[in-house]
Amino acid sequence: MPDTYELALAELEQLVSGLDAGQLPLDQLLAQYQRGAQLLQFCRDRLKIVENQIKVLEDGELKSWTPN
Repeated sequence: MPDTYELALAELEQLVSGLDAGQLPLDQLLAQYQRGAQLLQFCRDRLKIVENQIKVLEDGELKSWTPN
């Protein structure tokens, strides 16, 4: 996996462009789709980590985290 969210997103964007072009053989299409799914999950995981760092669940409401 890429080291950063930004690198993963850039690779994912390239994959989507290639898939949209519709020029790949079926076996490559499947491999690119699987790689895209992995990258998407990586990006989602990174976003969730950041979200958890800046927000806290308090009394059933999601609020911005503020240091004490």
